[in-house]
Amino acid sequence: MDIRKFAVNPTSRLHLRDANNELMYADDAKTLPIAVNLFGPGSKEYSKAKSAQNNRLVNKMKTQGKTNQTPEEITAESAEFLAACTESWENMEYGDCQGNDLSLAVYSDRTIGFISDQVAGHLGSWSNFTKGSSAS
Repeated sequence: MDIRKFAVNPTSRLHLRDANNELMYADDAKTLPIAVNLFGPGSKEYSKAKSAQNNRLVNKMKTQGKTNQTPEEITAESAEFLAACTESWENMEYGDCQGNDLSLAVYSDRTIGFISDQVAGHLGSWSNFTKGSSAS
């Protein structure tokens, strides 16, 4: 049997939940889900983001001689990685931000940190990128 039969999709859609674990919608009729489309661990984009994350850590160790990070540095580092893994957003705005700036703004805002936590969790499971997976 050809093992590639078990290959994962490069992307996955995640319907986001609010801090109360309720699915989020952009409208009262609940017809416009607030979602994010993510590059998964089987994609080139994810590999590139992971490599960049590792390189930033190594460079920090070289230049600063330490591995300790402040909470702000941890948030910024996580936001960089998650933004690099984000393909697009659905039915969501953050001021006038667009593209990568939108992703960085969302993932850096600790008042909506439940979003970055969900995205990080979603990215951490290969099963979310299988052919039959549904992430609603």
